[in-house]
Amino acid sequence: MVAPPRLRRVTVAEAVATYLSSVSAETVRGVLSPTTQRNYERDLRELASLAGPETILDDITGDDIDDFLLRYQITPDGRYADPRTKPDGPGRSAATVNRFRQSISRFFTHAARDGWVQADPMQWASPPARLRGGLRVARTALSATAAQALLVTASTKPRGPGPSAAQGPAAASPPPRADHDLALRDRLIIALLLILGPRVSEVARADVDDFVREPDQTRWRIKGKGGTVRTVSLSEPLSRALEEYLAGLRPQLLARRPGDHDASRALLLTWRGRRIDAQAIRALLNRCIARMPDEYRRAATPHALRHTTATLLVAQGWDVKVIAELLGHASIATTGVYLDRIEGELAAAIRSHPLSAGLPAEMGSEPLPEHDRTGEIDTARP
Repeated sequence: MVAPPRLRRVTVAEAVATYLSSVSAETVRGVLSPTTQRNYERDLRELASLAGPETILDDITGDDIDDFLLRYQITPDGRYADPRTKPDGPGRSAATVNRFRQSISRFFTHAARDGWVQADPMQWASPPARLRGGLRVARTALSATAAQALLVTASTKPRGPGPSAAQGPAAASPPPRADHDLALRDRLIIALLLILGPRVSEVARADVDDFVREPDQTRWRIKGKGGTVRTVSLSEPLSRALEEYLAGLRPQLLARRPGDHDASRALLLTWRGRRIDAQAIRALLNRCIARMPDEYRRAATPHALRHTTATLLVAQGWDVKVIAELLGHASIATTGVYLDRIEGELAAAIRSHPLSAGLPAEMGSEPLPEHDRTGEIDTARP
């Protein structure tokens, strides 16, 4: 047998710094995404603040973990300038707390393996809170008609002064300047998100060389989670949108930063010529939604478009295994979480119920059959 590693009594600050160095190395190798790295960095620095940077890591108990989680939950969410404006109160949501819990759980698993703690204290912490209420509306799938409306809107250049402020903060944004005309890029991004269902980080990380462009077919080698790579084919209209952007707009954007090596590789660029990031993609999605017809407009995130891809393909009869491969899921169980209820499906099921047609339109006057005390129909009466 191999002897376990000898215990090293390291401080929380030292352990966090060492662990984040390994996270950074995994990100460089492509095993982790930059977004995952940022989440780990933010969560573990929060852990160091809650535990005390000079605290010995091995002295932390399960009760301490519970205390950290409670204090983390009641602390105002730093993403809001005024925590009182947060929809569900100033503290962190159960989903945010569970994400924080997952980050520190992976950290302590690493710590136990490397001999920083004798045993993982997470096993004595209270179980995580159960999430209730399902996904937020902004993260659920669009209907087929709303998705089509979004695609058409993204393919149309803005006109006039834009929607009024009465339609909401997102709709009140001013029209883009003439020198910020990014319609070809925005149409391509929305089409990729809706038709192929990639993660927003995968779109932001895409390089020109990731696309194999041949006369009869264009394929995208998507760099996914955990360093995995999957290859998907683009439809002919999507290939045309890609070529129009590459030939018409990207050279103009790239000329603004000729010495930026990352920009020279990147597929999607900002109007300043830098590689686009996930936040900019969310912003352009909000601008497109603000221009949609009133009857289809609702808040949506790039993740909602990923749900939309999966849900609409299932509605068309595609196998869940094919959809899992398209989305880059290792398990079809994960894909099942992405399949929101198809609009109209429940109503159609109720209409086709075998008893629906047998319900009389009006109340009749015919007496009901009499029952005996056991609930059976009395057949002795004439």
